Amino acid sequence: MRVGVAGVGRIGALHAENVVSQVGSDAVVIADADACRAATIAEKLGVRAVGGVEELFAAGIDGLVIAVPTDAHAALVVHAVRAGIPVFCEKPIAPDIAGTLAVLEQVGTSRVPVQVGFQRRFDPGYVAARAAVASGALGQLHTVLGFTLDAAPPSAEYVPGSGGIFRDCLVHDLDILRWVTGQEVVSVYAVGSNLGADYIREAGDVDAVAVTLTLADGTLAQLTASRYNGAGYDVRMELRGHLDSIAVGLDARSPLRSVEPGANVTGLAYPGFLDRFRTAYVAEMAAFTALIATGGSSPCTISDALAAFVLAEACDRSRREGRPVTVAEVTV
Repeated sequence: MRVGVAGVGRIGALHAENVVSQVGSDAVVIADADACRAATIAEKLGVRAVGGVEELFAAGIDGLVIAVPTDAHAALVVHAVRAGIPVFCEKPIAPDIAGTLAVLEQVGTSRVPVQVGFQRRFDPGYVAARAAVASGALGQLHTVLGFTLDAAPPSAEYVPGSGGIFRDCLVHDLDILRWVTGQEVVSVYAVGSNLGADYIREAGDVDAVAVTLTLADGTLAQLTASRYNGAGYDVRMELRGHLDSIAVGLDARSPLRSVEPGANVTGLAYPGFLDRFRTAYVAEMAAFTALIATGGSSPCTISDALAAFVLAEACDRSRREGRPVTVAEVTV
């Protein structure tokens, strides 16, 4: 097996490292627009670097990991699938719904698998939560709470091209809500505010959001996200049912301090998503290399990515228009 990795920035370098741990350094080839960066990562991991994406394809790869900038995702996915090469692509597949639909139309009937990078699906806590819901251990689910709180905001250069907080950040909560509950969202009502840096407002974005969502069976969900959480990176989910309530991400490193007398003090908080989800990223890439080796169904399809993107669009529309938005309004 030979795996190509296109793009070895922060997340791509991690994926390359995890692929090496699965298949060995001799079986990994990398490429990056920054030749110096590619050379540095290649030396660190003991892999071969080539001059560009076309050289990756020419290297006889059996699978492709795409971690290049978003605007190049769609073309690379289509290229790989048409060449019969299984693909792992960081989210999003395309910058917008129309672009994602176009990719789905071009490759949707192919049997070549495409796995989209929603790593929370491989986090042990979320896996256990999904199993608990599916088993009926919680009874009738009535409320789901989700939190994504960044320790610090992204740079002023990043925000204008990020797609906004719903598509860039909360989209992970939207995907994992569908995956854990096994249900579709029918409507959303979102609000947002700017209480931090001016550059986020100037980009037309907000730095804190809250969303109320109604699921198909009437279960209510509330998701919140913020670019500012000085206590540390915090991603959690709470699921409450008639029989039991459980939490994901509530542990000794949760940056949540109780002020109750005698309460335990939390440990050192996670500084960011790469640390919080390191185990999940390893499992995600193990699933992809297994997909290359043995085939099977993708654990996170283009259709899944589209569904999360539609929900993000509905949230953004609701926030901008100040009203509830049904998912049917956004579905094309």
